[in-house]
Amino acid sequence: MTPPGPWTGGPVTDRATCVLEPNPGPMTLDGTNTWLLAAPGSGDVVVVDPGEDDPGHRAAITRALAGRTVAFVVATHHHLDHVGGLDAFLREHPAPVVRTAGEHAVAGLSLTVVATPGHTADSVSVFLESGELLTGDTLLGRGSTVIADDGDLGAYLTSLRTLIDLDASVVLPGHGPARPDARAALETQLAHRLERLEQVRAAVAAGASTPEEVALAVHGRLAGPLARAAVLSIRAQLTHLGLP
Repeated sequence: MTPPGPWTGGPVTDRATCVLEPNPGPMTLDGTNTWLLAAPGSGDVVVVDPGEDDPGHRAAITRALAGRTVAFVVATHHHLDHVGGLDAFLREHPAPVVRTAGEHAVAGLSLTVVATPGHTADSVSVFLESGELLTGDTLLGRGSTVIADDGDLGAYLTSLRTLIDLDASVVLPGHGPARPDARAALETQLAHRLERLEQVRAAVAAGASTPEEVALAVHGRLAGPLARAAVLSIRAQLTHLGLP
């Protein structure tokens, strides 16, 4: 389903198309994925995460809509790389905003918004009856998501198990390429998180006493945003384990 080479967005299934925002970086990977969801021939579209406040990206979304009406917008969580441009987008395309769990029949689709806290307290995912699973930052196209300040690792592990049980056919993440190996991708991330907890336990047992020292022992020497992200994740892991 996903072409080889760098992720550039575009159609992934006959119901899901990615408009890739040009905001690449260590935390956003290739950029933020704005997803357009609609059954073939539908005049309505569901937009998931309109991205940062970037007029060029909004114009690209409008071109991809091709005159169709936005039925509603799903905000997978509150981070600005996903919804910083939401208000400006709604001025151009007025529509309700969905941020909480529920079932919807719209744009020729049957879809369920699923509460998947962990990365943040307000994270949600979107599951289409046809098998597509949009995960926001709960599962990325590659690498691991950060547990943010308002996130919770225990909730994140539960959310991964919830998504595994949906038995999706393809993961459409908030950043990075689509994953046609949906179950394997989710199970691999869950196993990775559990393994990381054991590494944190071992680092503390070996004498690491601060999140920074544990991060160095577990991740090696990092710099910039990656170093800050590693410390955030280690703090979440220490809290989950009940370690100082």
